This record gives sequence, structure tokens and C-alpha cells, in this order.
Amino acid sequence: MRIAMIGTGYVGLVSGACFADFGHTVTCVDTEEARIESLKAGVMPIYEPGLQAIVERNVGGARLAFTTDATQAVASADAVFIAVGTPSRRGDGYADLSYVRDAASQIATLIEGFTVVVTKSTVPVGTGDEIEAIIRGARPDADFAVVSNPEFLREGSAIEDFKRPDRVVVGLDDERARATMVEIYRPLNLIETPMVVTDRRTSELIKYAANAFLAMKVTFINEIADLCEKVGADVQQVSKGIGLDKRIGPKFLHAGPGFGGSCFPKDTAALIRTGVDAGARMRLVETTAQVNDIRKSGLAGRIAAALGGEVAGRTIGVLGLTFKPNTDDMRAAPALEVIPALRGMGARIQVFDPQALEARRLLPDVEFKAGPYEAVEGADAVVILTEWDQFRALDLERVRALMRSPTIVDLRNVYRPDEMRQRGFTYVSVGRR
Repeated sequence: MRIAMIGTGYVGLVSGACFADFGHTVTCVDTEEARIESLKAGVMPIYEPGLQAIVERNVGGARLAFTTDATQAVASADAVFIAVGTPSRRGDGYADLSYVRDAASQIATLIEGFTVVVTKSTVPVGTGDEIEAIIRGARPDADFAVVSNPEFLREGSAIEDFKRPDRVVVGLDDERARATMVEIYRPLNLIETPMVVTDRRTSELIKYAANAFLAMKVTFINEIADLCEKVGADVQQVSKGIGLDKRIGPKFLHAGPGFGGSCFPKDTAALIRTGVDAGARMRLVETTAQVNDIRKSGLAGRIAAALGGEVAGRTIGVLGLTFKPNTDDMRAAPALEVIPALRGMGARIQVFDPQALEARRLLPDVEFKAGPYEAVEGADAVVILTEWDQFRALDLERVRALMRSPTIVDLRNVYRPDEMRQRGFTYVSVGRR
């Protein structure tokens, strides 16, 4: 199949590269010329394990190309995927659909013959109807169908998620579009991936419902962690005990500093607004977002308490800045709240993260170090904010020798409390004795 992918952000680039790896011919389109030139030169604009190799392999095989000119890519495509950003609008939490509308308007002028227009971006219920109206208004004679096909990619494991998904969700009302989508995803038949075919509005809501539910799991276990600290229980054992129940499952039950990233914060906000507008308030989701915000805003206080409440003039080493490991994404990362708050208390901050290049712009008043040991040197306390693999087996004797005061605040529960105490650390973790 011939596919045009509008947008080369996280979703568009990963999806386009993986479709090409399936054997389809894919052209990724973006208006940002510098990004396209970088991609043509083999430089990835995002960090995602395995992506570089897939892009190089498929560019070399003439199955994947990049351009700023959508004309030929859209005109020759069997399916055009919209994979542009839908960030939260400032102030009200609604999803900003301006990029989606622009893409629809552009597609309307370029499609030739029957074309399936597929929304890959995360969009509120009814957006597919709006896209159809935009294209129909510009091209009353156009032969097309609009399909919803939400993505379920986890940053850091997106390639695996795309090629071995739990399910593929497709929302449509046109049999020709159904045949096209079945053909596009035919390679997944070998692993018998379920395809959920439904109407567009249901498909759009599935995406928001899934992310909101996962966000609730994260927030639930964080509140259980708070209770564990008060009553002397161990949240990791609680997580294991309830996660073995097949009705619950073990994923997203890891206590920590709260959820961040590009999806959960904006998608819960958008679902909340949808519920308010529809007269069916999402009270559980509203509370989830509120509790998560409170948790992140209180982290600096937890760190200060580990230092006896005296932060001014102290040096704090921070390991990890991205919202999760194996990504360079800083969007809504807990670090963006914790570090400015600590700086406001008068602390000196020195940090290390293996991929958070954007952090130098977002956190201009901290010292960036070349590695984890440089980040802990001379520190009165060390905070583990992101559980990168290289932080899981640090030379603890070396760490203790480098620190001014052996205090570690482990917000990801990387280490064992009994071992850390035996090694002479004052050790604070989440939801454990």
C-alpha cells in the first residue's frame, strides 16, 4: 500500500517507519524543513530505541522517504494518516485541533481517486466528523472516507508496541475503507493481533478511556504508597499482590513521583472537558488529575524533609530528568516541578540524564554533569527521578565516598531499603518502611 504520513513527530515518525518495515511504501511529510533535512541526513529528531535502524533500513530499501511537499505523497496515496500534535490548549484543557484542521484542509486539495484519510492523532470524540466536513466542504466531488485509528505506543518501547500490539482499533463506516485498513495491518495477522472495528466516535473514545484508566492506576498506587508509609506496609508487595489478580494486572502499578509525558496529562484534561461539555462529568478522571498534580508539587517538600528541612545552600544531585527512561521527552516530567521548587528554596542543583538534551533550555539554572558520579559528587543529597538502567547498579561505595552527606531520595524505588541502610545511607523511598 502507498501511505502518506502527515507529521513526523513521535507518533508519525514511529508509525511511518514501522509501516515501511511492514513492506508498505511510506512518505512522511512535515512543514518543518529543518526536521525533514535532518531525517534525510539520518539524524533522528527524537530518541526511541531501535528507530534509527528501522529508518535507515527502509530509506535504503526505498520504502521510506521524507519531504516538506505533500503534493505527490498525498495524490498517490491509498491512505493518508494525520499524525500531528494535539496539545492541551492553555487555560482550558481542551485539545488544540488547529494542526489537525490544517492537515485536513491540505489533504482536501491534494487527494486523487478514492483515499482513506486516517486520524492517528489523539483527538476528542467527533473530530472525525469535523475532518470529513472540512474535506467535503473544500472538495464536494472528492471520493474519500475518514477513519479513526488511535495509537497505543509507549515511549521507550514504541517499536515493539507497534509491531506486536495488544490490539488495533479502527473506527469507520465505509467498507472500502475497511478493506484498506485490513490490508495495511495484514502483516499483524501472523501474530493474530485482534482488530477492533467499530464506529469513529467509539474509536476516538477508546483512546481517551484507555489512557485515563491507566492514569488512574498510576495515581491509585501512589495513594496506596502514601498509606503504606503511614501504616508500615510495603507498596511494592501490595502492587505484586494485587497485580497477580488477572482482573487488575501488574502494569502501571509502580509507585513514584506521578505521571507525566505527552499523553496522560493532556488526554485526561481533554476527556474531562469532553465530559463537562457532554453533561457527563468524569469525576474519577478529574480527581486523578488533581491528585497527580498535588503529588508532583509536593515532591520538593519530601526531598527537603530528607535534608532535615534545611535546603538553602545545600547541593542536591539529581539522576534522571525525562518523565520515564528510554526517551528524551521532558513534557510534564516531574523534574520540571521538583527542580525549580528546590532552586526556589535556595538549593544548588547538579544533574545528569543520558538523553534529556532539551532540559538545558527548560532548566537553565542547574549544572549539567557528564555522568552519574559527577552528578553526585559533593552532594548533600541525591534524588533519583528517572529509573534509567545505568542508575540501577551504581557503585554505591563510590557514590557514598563522593557525596558530602550520604542521603538518597529514591522516587523510583530502584534500591532496597535494608541494603542502603547497611551501606550507611540515609535512604528515603516511596511507599516502603
